[in-house]
Amino acid sequence: MSASVTARRFAATVLAAGAAVSAVTLPASAHDNDRHRPPRVEISAVQADSPGRDNRTTRSLNAEWVQITNTTRHAVNLTGWTLRDEDGHRYRFDHVRLAGRATVRIHTGTGHDTRTDLYQNRRAYMWNNRADTATLRDDHGRTVDTKSWGRGHHRR
Repeated sequence: MSASVTARRFAATVLAAGAAVSAVTLPASAHDNDRHRPPRVEISAVQADSPGRDNRTTRSLNAEWVQITNTTRHAVNLTGWTLRDEDGHRYRFDHVRLAGRATVRIHTGTGHDTRTDLYQNRRAYMWNNRADTATLRDDHGRTVDTKSWGRGHHRR
């Protein structure tokens, strides 16, 4: 057998062994990355334009909201997370734990917090009716999700 045939067989054997090792280790490493990925929490809905006239009543302010959903089976601690608009208005989650597969609405106005409804206790609208972006950030300031609507930057 010639040296070139031997070298080719050796190279083919090494490549095949490498491919087999990669096929075995790739799923394990992909699984490890899933374990270190943060829980999936998303902005699932926004009602930026409360129905009726914008008259700053508690009812009107509370009809403006952002809905956050935990799409995983495991509870997520939202303490320290923030929800912001394009103008820099910010709501900070304090002592909030969102159960697995649960949803919470963050209303602009005043009220008493429950498992399903939180209140920013603002006396003015936060979200622009025609165009804005809601940004959800975790307690390390990393963007978790964003939701935009409208065109341009029109104000109320």
